[in-house]
Amino acid sequence: MLTYLLKAPQAVAAKTLQWAVRSWFAVFFAGQLIFASYIILLYWWSAAQGRLERWNAATPHLYVEGAPLHNAVFALHIAAAALISLLGPLQLLPAIRRYAPRFHRLSGRFYIFFAFAIGIDGMLLAWRKGSVGGTMDHVIISINALIILVCAYYTIRYAVKRELAIHNRWAVHLVLGMSGVWLFRVFLMLWLVINQGPVGFDPDTFTGPFLTTLAIAVYVFPQVIVWGYFQAWEAEAAGPKWIFSAVLLCITLGMLTGVFAATMGMWLPRIK
Repeated sequence: MLTYLLKAPQAVAAKTLQWAVRSWFAVFFAGQLIFASYIILLYWWSAAQGRLERWNAATPHLYVEGAPLHNAVFALHIAAAALISLLGPLQLLPAIRRYAPRFHRLSGRFYIFFAFAIGIDGMLLAWRKGSVGGTMDHVIISINALIILVCAYYTIRYAVKRELAIHNRWAVHLVLGMSGVWLFRVFLMLWLVINQGPVGFDPDTFTGPFLTTLAIAVYVFPQVIVWGYFQAWEAEAAGPKWIFSAVLLCITLGMLTGVFAATMGMWLPRIK
């Protein structure tokens, strides 16, 4: 009886942490699904209808009349963005790995390929002559690119070595690294909801200290959170599990608010 009582706090803390992670993943997956649907409805469906000018509903000059190569490159970009948004969370689902291992491996190879492509392309675009933005913008893009490249390398390395526990850890790091652009949108909308308007940046030029801080945070902070999760999960004491569960709950609530705000204020109005 005494042994059970001593183990009970650890068991309850582990269960709480498990549910906290599941809640976070549900919001994360739903948000990625909504974002992918937005891309498909705004860009793919518009292309299918022959209304390519609607591509400029979100950002001007994405569609350029009389520039088929430019439009084809952007079409490939948005196609990859939608697929990556869908495939990333699917890679983390244990049920997919267990019941559809072939799909997991094939989609994983596709995901890794685009991870390397995005990482290398991001690094080259940031530092090429005449690239848009200042030095800090280039550094931030490079940080994200390096995170993606390192995570992709170790994800595939440990998959080849069949060290699946370590492979799974790096896969989580990679998916969060690849989700930086999505996280930026979500937490930007959360910031606007909290402050009831733009604070810390100029909405016309889209520059300011808050945007710089947010860009760094959405690339680096998720990696720290993933590391913290595995540390808490493996801890023998219940304390780290309780603390991490509370932190993750706050992050999940913030993410849920940001996803809702982005959906209602940014994504849904553009596809109507």
